[in-house]
Amino acid sequence: MILDEKFVRRAVVNWLSRQGYNRYLQEKETAEHGVDIKVRHYKYPRYFLIEVKGEPNAKTNKYVSSAREVQFVYALGQIISRMCYKAKYWYAVAFPESFEDKVTRRLPWQVCKKLRLKALIVHSSGKVREVTWKELKTKQTVC
Repeated sequence: MILDEKFVRRAVVNWLSRQGYNRYLQEKETAEHGVDIKVRHYKYPRYFLIEVKGEPNAKTNKYVSSAREVQFVYALGQIISRMCYKAKYWYAVAFPESFEDKVTRRLPWQVCKKLRLKALIVHSSGKVREVTWKELKTKQTVC
């Protein structure tokens, strides 16, 4: 089963609502400009901004692993360019489970800690796993 961007976005929205982020939900379609998901927590004024990427299409991409790499870097650039230094927002990038190795190896835990950035891994069952900077720190070694 190919986890396209719509599937990943739906799974993340469901996960967010279970976490208490269910007010003022703004969700963009694939072709629209802006952050893919912006939502506020129901108890306190904390916003969560999430950039979502799906599995690259094997029919249109000759080298799927290279397309994954491009989407990974592109998602990081998109979420970083939308960060607001005055706001105490939380940020995340959401990927299908095929990106998990890239996230744990290539996303520096120091950056995640400083920028309040999390990674969300969506499995084919629809389950979302949150990867925090603490988990990345335990998995990453010094270069």
